[in-house]
Amino acid sequence: MQEKQGTKELNPPVLDVEKFSENIMKAMECYREVASEMVMHEKPEDIYTSIPSSVSEAFGFLWNRLMENPTEFVRMQMEYFYEMSRIAANASLRFMGNPAAPLYNPSDKDRRFKDEAWQNHVLFDFLKQSYVLTSSTLERTIASAHDIDPKTQQKLNFFSRQFIDAISPSNFLLTNPEVLKKTVESNGENLVKGMENLLKDMKTSDGILRISMTDRNAFALGRNIAMTPGKVVFQNDLVQIIQYTPTTKEVYETPLLIVSPWINKYYILDMQPENSFVKWLVDKGHTVFITSWVNPDARHANKSFEDYMKEGALDGIEAVKKATGEKQINVIGYCIGGTLMASALAYLTAKQQADSVKSITYLTTLVDFSEPGEIGAFIDEGQISEMEEHMNKKGYLESDKMATTFNMLRANELIWSFVVNNYLMGKNPFPFDLLYWNMDSTRLPAAMHSFYLRNMYLTNKLVQPKALSMCGVPIDLRNIKTPAYMLSTQGDHIAPWKSTYAATSIYKGPIRFVLSGSGHIAGVVNPPVKKKYGYWTNERLPATPDEWFDKSTPHEGSWWEDWQRWIESTGFVGKKVPARVPKNPIEDAPGSYVKG
Repeated sequence: MQEKQGTKELNPPVLDVEKFSENIMKAMECYREVASEMVMHEKPEDIYTSIPSSVSEAFGFLWNRLMENPTEFVRMQMEYFYEMSRIAANASLRFMGNPAAPLYNPSDKDRRFKDEAWQNHVLFDFLKQSYVLTSSTLERTIASAHDIDPKTQQKLNFFSRQFIDAISPSNFLLTNPEVLKKTVESNGENLVKGMENLLKDMKTSDGILRISMTDRNAFALGRNIAMTPGKVVFQNDLVQIIQYTPTTKEVYETPLLIVSPWINKYYILDMQPENSFVKWLVDKGHTVFITSWVNPDARHANKSFEDYMKEGALDGIEAVKKATGEKQINVIGYCIGGTLMASALAYLTAKQQADSVKSITYLTTLVDFSEPGEIGAFIDEGQISEMEEHMNKKGYLESDKMATTFNMLRANELIWSFVVNNYLMGKNPFPFDLLYWNMDSTRLPAAMHSFYLRNMYLTNKLVQPKALSMCGVPIDLRNIKTPAYMLSTQGDHIAPWKSTYAATSIYKGPIRFVLSGSGHIAGVVNPPVKKKYGYWTNERLPATPDEWFDKSTPHEGSWWEDWQRWIESTGFVGKKVPARVPKNPIEDAPGSYVKG
């Protein structure tokens, strides 16, 4: 008998009903423990609204706009129900054994629907197409509303996408064919393991769920990550400065300081030997120093952005000069570390002391925040005020709050894929060093974070001449003449490359702008040996990023090698001198601050 098209069986093994029932009871018992854990740790002062008032206002504003033209709104709803009926009719045809091509398909890049059951089984194909139609209808409905300002539109787009991602049929036990198959094959053991994984995450998250993205026990600082040999040669309340042990007999005369971001920890640039930017630089003959920031607590509540500049950037520069005896150094600033260095250079320029920095490299750095990308959905007076009220109770922003914000920018990859893998499939997360680092997030001092959000993201004062003062000195980025290498990444969701490009028309010194493939992390941590992603260069700096890219030249390999050629050819590295061994060490790398 001919098999009916669209009803292909999943070929499950025979279900052991007794074992299955036993495992369901175990899973339910474990779930009760999860619920108890949530209640036990729930504290009103730890909870600030999951839907900020400004977001609620945005959707209220959308509804009012839609109701101004109810005929169009009703037409779109009728069109949606008509398309749903077509999907249902096609499903009926397939169920009866007749061919019927899908009407709606997800993107080829959408990994949620790669299992063949989403195509071959009529029920799951129906769910998939219905989801795609519902998602596109919601997006079109929001786009159809007129006279919505760009800021509100951004919030609507971002938070509606969070809803769209959350309701995907791939996220639920009864509508995910892979999970159902696993449940039958294991007689429900995957659900028991999934609840155990959920309970473990709850217990290690102090009641606020942080989903494990990798095996927390697979890595240890100094053992298999952050293992480049070195010594802490300076420290204060905010930062330790690590100097790395040379691996060459001679080194470049000009030392190199890396000002790392303090949102997450410095060792993103010193993961394992094969992808450590620090080790690669040391092996090239650079005397490398790096900032390892303290993980702040209530004692640091009043530490400001200025303090980070004074105690981090400026003290760091002086520490490197003292350790090497050199009067000039090269500096790399990564992400907010680059924003800090731009501020510091503007301050040093105003004080006529900028000569101590021979060159500056900005990695995925924003200084013009007029178009900050999707993170702008979280930036407005209402949301910042709510966050400040929350931070002032403890003196800092908890690490999980910032981590959740960044994970929401890529919710399918960094939230829902792990929900399915860990809690529904009952699998342990795969050991992955970058995800271990991503989970090792940091707290942020209330004063610093408030200043950063208000003066950079909200009012964009950093690029306004003398709108900001550092240590009583009005600063102006336009006066910076320090030669710069600017590296941005094509898929960056934190510092969009077209926004970072704006700095090329601000600084007055010579600039080389380079665009790497991939995103904010992988595009930077891209060792040449991997031969991945590639990069683009253009010797000219036209007015717009699109013009720059249209006439850019693609290259295979890593931007690391391009940077090395640049800093050598410009002479910023100086001559070769005998290798410098760290002196008067405080402790061995990676130091104690990174472990906090």
